[in-house]
Amino acid sequence: MRSRDVLIPTLLAAGILMITMGTRQSVGLYVGPMNTSTGLGIATISFALAIGQFVWGAIQPLAGAAADKYGPRPVLMAGLLILALGTAITPWMASGLGLTFAIGLISAAGAGASSFSVLIGAASQKLPATARGTASGIINAGGSLGQFVFAPIIQKLIQSFGWMGSMWSMAVVTLMALPMVSKLAPATSAKPLASAEDTLSSAVKSAMKNPSYMLLHLGFFTCGFHIAFLVTHLPTEVDLCGLPPTVASWSLAIIGIANIAGSLYAGACINRYPGKYILAAMYASRALFVAMYMAAPKTDLTFYLFAAGLGFTWLATVPPTAAVVGKIFGVRYLATLFGLTLLTHQVGGFLGAYLGGLALTAFGDYESMWWADVALALFAALVNLPIREASAAPKEAAVQPS
Repeated sequence: MRSRDVLIPTLLAAGILMITMGTRQSVGLYVGPMNTSTGLGIATISFALAIGQFVWGAIQPLAGAAADKYGPRPVLMAGLLILALGTAITPWMASGLGLTFAIGLISAAGAGASSFSVLIGAASQKLPATARGTASGIINAGGSLGQFVFAPIIQKLIQSFGWMGSMWSMAVVTLMALPMVSKLAPATSAKPLASAEDTLSSAVKSAMKNPSYMLLHLGFFTCGFHIAFLVTHLPTEVDLCGLPPTVASWSLAIIGIANIAGSLYAGACINRYPGKYILAAMYASRALFVAMYMAAPKTDLTFYLFAAGLGFTWLATVPPTAAVVGKIFGVRYLATLFGLTLLTHQVGGFLGAYLGGLALTAFGDYESMWWADVALALFAALVNLPIREASAAPKEAAVQPS
């Protein structure tokens, strides 16, 4: 396979993810302005965002299954349109229920349908096995680049046009990803042919009986808790420390740029080391960084260093997690099986976002959440170690024209 045939689908998937994840991972910047404007309260807004965390994960296996059956094109197109719609209607929501519907259900479902599981699955089926690890790292880096690019832009838009104007602007930006979908997954793209024994339902049933797959879910649950708590509540933490909002936006941007390096490094490591060791090291490092943050003075520099350290592993867990799933089960139903791990990830995300709001309301700070984060990160590091990455998949299917 020519290098061009590997590079083009990889960069297209990374570009789409840059837009969808860049918008989604900067949502915490809206919490303060939204609360000031609507008076709904941090707990109510946190609940809406927590529902969004769960819905983003819940849609992943469904979108993955649809992409595995019908191809990724219609799934990605629908996801982007739904994301744009949800983002556009959010400013008109004046109640907790309305906000939950717009940002927690519609926007999150659209973002999930055009995110990791479908994009990595679409690209992986076009690539040789030796290129998938590096490609998944590049695709994941696209999401981190989006966070780096969009966090300061969104903050500037909020300052210039208000949070409502910023939301409408991002709805328009989302539609810019549609032409990339047409090139990544043209209408005539091929779909793998499954044998009678190799069906989606049988693949899911087999995966659910595999202990290593279940351990992977446990570790990824903690990853979701950690990321959702931070992306939702880091701006409020900055405010509690008496620092300006720009510290929060630049911290999120630093997380994004650091994760580009982390994602590329993780993708390069996949062909050299077992994925379980890569994941264990990442989770252990998070526990260390959070503990160091708790002990450090809360200054601009502390937040920037904290963001850089955490950012290196932020979503860099995605390539090795997808790689472990692919090693065990193959890529025929990767979008579905990796989508299920993302669902577990977002169950943790729901708890991280919502419990953070409850902790702030009850105690006035996030100290209990930080220490819970340390404990869960250590737990995730340990549960990855017993994973066995030996293949349990049938021989990869042939490809038939659609």
